Amino acid sequence: QVKLVESGGGLVQPGESLRLSCVASGFTFNIYAMSWYRQAPEKERELVATMSSGSGTVTYADSIKGRFAISRDDAKNTVHLQMNSLKPEDTAVYYCNAQRRSVPTRIYWGQGTQVTVSS
Repeated sequence: QVKLVESGGGLVQPGESLRLSCVASGFTFNIYAMSWYRQAPEKERELVATMSSGSGTVTYADSIKGRFAISRDDAKNTVHLQMNSLKPEDTAVYYCNAQRRSVPTRIYWGQGTQVTVSS
């Protein structure tokens, strides 16, 4: 079975950092684009960052540019999201996503990890 398991969330104060991890299994990780999404209460899920297979293309949401960085380690089937200078508005459940762009049905989601930024 396909699994994406996020970890690394927690409660931090504004200005602090967190590093999220997502460990994948059950599919050929290296040929999938990997993304982080987030969803705050009463808001729609939004794309935070994407890294293509082969790490050739990286995209960030404007709201986090300069603060977050996505990376992947295909040897470990893992994608990370380094989050620095966290703001209260970053509070959300963060989800790991895998998508094979050439096959629209190949889209997988993790269960999410909670990030709370509060004084």
